[in-house]
Amino acid sequence: MRTLLQAACFGSLLAASVAPAAAQAGSGTVTGTVTRQSDGSSLAGVSVSVSGTAASAVTGTDGRFVLQRVPAGQQTVLFRWLGNRPQERSVQVTAGATVTLDIALEAQPITLGELVVEGASRAPERVVEAPAAVAVIDPIVSRNVSTTGQVPLALATAPGVDLVQSGMNDFNLNARGYNSSLNRRVLVLQDGRDLSIAFLGAQEWNGMSLPLEDLGRVEVVRGPGSALYGANAFAGVVSINTPTAREVPGTKITVAGGELGTLRADLRQAGVFSTGRLGYRVNFGYNRSDTWTRSRSARDSSDFRAEYAAGTTATITPVAPEVRPLSGQDTLAGRVATGDRDDLVNIYGAARFDYYADNGAVGTVEGGATQVENEVFVTGIGRVQVLKGFKPWSRLTWAAPRYNVTAWYTGRDTKDPQVSLASGAPLLEHSAIFHVEGQYQLGFANQAGRIVMGASYRQYNVDTDSSLMAPQNDNRSDSYYSSYGQVEYKLTPTLRAVVAGRFDDGDIFDPQFSPKGGLVFSPNERHSVRATFNRAFQTPNYSELYLRARAGAPQAGPATLEGSLEGYFATIRANFGADPNLPATPTNLPWNFSPLTQPFALGNANLDVEKVTGFEVGYKGSLTGRLYASLDLYQNRLSNFVTDLLPGVNPAYPVYLLTDGGTDIPGTLTAVDTYLASQGLPAAHPLRAAIPQLRGGYNGLNGALVNTRLLATLPDGSRAIVVSYANAGKVTERGAELSVGLHVTPELRVEGSYTFFDFDPPEGSLAGDQLLPNTPKHKGSLNVQYAGAQGLDLGIMLRRQTAFNWAAGVFSGVVDWSQTLNVNAGYRVGNNLRVHAVATNVLDQKRFHLYGGSVIGRRVIGGVTATF
Repeated sequence: MRTLLQAACFGSLLAASVAPAAAQAGSGTVTGTVTRQSDGSSLAGVSVSVSGTAASAVTGTDGRFVLQRVPAGQQTVLFRWLGNRPQERSVQVTAGATVTLDIALEAQPITLGELVVEGASRAPERVVEAPAAVAVIDPIVSRNVSTTGQVPLALATAPGVDLVQSGMNDFNLNARGYNSSLNRRVLVLQDGRDLSIAFLGAQEWNGMSLPLEDLGRVEVVRGPGSALYGANAFAGVVSINTPTAREVPGTKITVAGGELGTLRADLRQAGVFSTGRLGYRVNFGYNRSDTWTRSRSARDSSDFRAEYAAGTTATITPVAPEVRPLSGQDTLAGRVATGDRDDLVNIYGAARFDYYADNGAVGTVEGGATQVENEVFVTGIGRVQVLKGFKPWSRLTWAAPRYNVTAWYTGRDTKDPQVSLASGAPLLEHSAIFHVEGQYQLGFANQAGRIVMGASYRQYNVDTDSSLMAPQNDNRSDSYYSSYGQVEYKLTPTLRAVVAGRFDDGDIFDPQFSPKGGLVFSPNERHSVRATFNRAFQTPNYSELYLRARAGAPQAGPATLEGSLEGYFATIRANFGADPNLPATPTNLPWNFSPLTQPFALGNANLDVEKVTGFEVGYKGSLTGRLYASLDLYQNRLSNFVTDLLPGVNPAYPVYLLTDGGTDIPGTLTAVDTYLASQGLPAAHPLRAAIPQLRGGYNGLNGALVNTRLLATLPDGSRAIVVSYANAGKVTERGAELSVGLHVTPELRVEGSYTFFDFDPPEGSLAGDQLLPNTPKHKGSLNVQYAGAQGLDLGIMLRRQTAFNWAAGVFSGVVDWSQTLNVNAGYRVGNNLRVHAVATNVLDQKRFHLYGGSVIGRRVIGGVTATF
């Protein structure tokens, strides 16, 4: 696989080398400054391009831009920046000379017709014409919460998005119901690179190696998306597109700190050289803070009850106490945690190099790494603390106007063992994902139609040192193949048809076909109505397929009872065996329990994929020049759920019944007691006194393990307490997502959203599996953003949701209603310095967002960002 990646990378670089030569004899340079018309202040981030050519640039913090290799002659320069009226200027370019072009932009409200997205079709299109529910995250929102270091907070107000938080950096992003503690239903891509980790398939948001304000354009596509994106685009796709090196020129330094001992520092340097042909971007970051997470090691669960008493008015459902405290803490009698928790620490960095060809193609070589320490994650088997993990990645891409080829790698290496707080077991993961993909698009029928097609190959390498998987399943390498295509065609000037499909196959799941179809009606450029059909799937992760982990403390009871019964019956036979009236006693108890019977959480290698079939109608449009809205209605049919860990559901570990070849143990004990009484032994005699204890032990073991189907036989013939996974259940869900935005003035924007969710009672679920959507029936958000010409910016984000029931893994209970208010403020001092602050949960409403998660409180952080 490495050879294949090297070949792909070489091919990308070769394509760059055969592009047009670096310097053009008949070209010149255009430079200038872009300012704000209202007050003359400089504008950073303005896109500057020359029509009909590949020459482009972005203004720096001082508003300056440089366009190099502009063909000689009369040229048209286009200036675009969201929130400002686009401007065109003509300029006469002389070969070998530099011409100056300054311009002032006029503020105007953002209209939907100006927004271009790529996530819905994997190709550029106006958001009002996209055949899916798409939300674009305003870069200002990302900038305003970036000081927290918590990337998902920027997505919190997108309509239809479920965002739950546990601890500081353990976030769970979902859409349209059926959430879980480790959600994998929304595929998260950064420049096409899947951000999930190999073993669990979920995202670790603290593993990103770029600060939030540098992530660029973020799109949230809701609804089944496997037709173009494959496995795990079950409920949607988050597409993050980072800027090229020439789009963020200059130096940026951020220093911030605040509550919970927060300290953050970021440095970014970017620029272009070789007459604008080459660009670079380098960044480093450091983040340290305390956490909301608390130890739950007290044997009487008093610490858990005290923690949750502050976060809910509902009844607190007890959970089993954890056997060890958080890193840095010790325990006293009763396992009560004492001392200070170790801080959470993130150290990250990345480097990117771009090559800009004359035909508009961009070749990119980049890589980075993150080291994370002490974060706690909620999983299906309980909480796990990552003491120290290292996450490297790299990417090579050649992106041309009609095609792109990319190869990427994502790794995860456990430097210090992860620790299961529930069992104390050390857990290791050394994994890597290698991916190669090519995509091509073209128009046809005089651009009335468009075709997008592509194919990819992916390889997963996973090794847990037998800490999470059995040796026969560990240290494995699995392949995953796919091909996809989408055809769009304008049936009439206002009606467009979209048909797509994707074929996926892999070593750990059966072949899957994911179709998609839709109609988009656009009576004019400001409005559109669509109707779509989609099918998607989610593969079981390695944990669900091959997990082998201790699920609790080993138990001596089964072996003790077996030994006691064998010894007792042997004594009876030794003393009374010659008496023909002695009831038949067992001569062998083939239970074969080990001295300690280990509880195991075991995977199921025969799991099938989960599936969803969705139908959706939606509207998106600009109602006036300042007011815009979207409404999406959907109904989904979900099936083949992977259950929680349950007893007796996996045929590979058959339920074991306490038996000795047919003899009724309680009945035999009663008969022996009657016989001993006939021999004149009093009730207090040790042989008779032992019988109630043996019978009680048998009945207790039978009730606790056998009747609950927990006892099982492992493939080697030994007995264990086993829980595992299965596929079961069907559910119909439906919902509505409404979003409305208003530009009160060009500087002041107000956006609100409301989401409704409902579902029918599940069909075919297994006993003990609570098939709950884990999402509120009603939730809403309000987002107010002000960006004034005098350098002041303010923001308010309010989220509110109703209470709901939660059941995922070992955690089950009520998540109370909540309202979360975040505020931010910033002030630009000149063109190069911005002072800013953000307060999350400013009202300090103590709440947990998922049952088993931490209770979240207020956090206030202030900082300074300097740009040069």
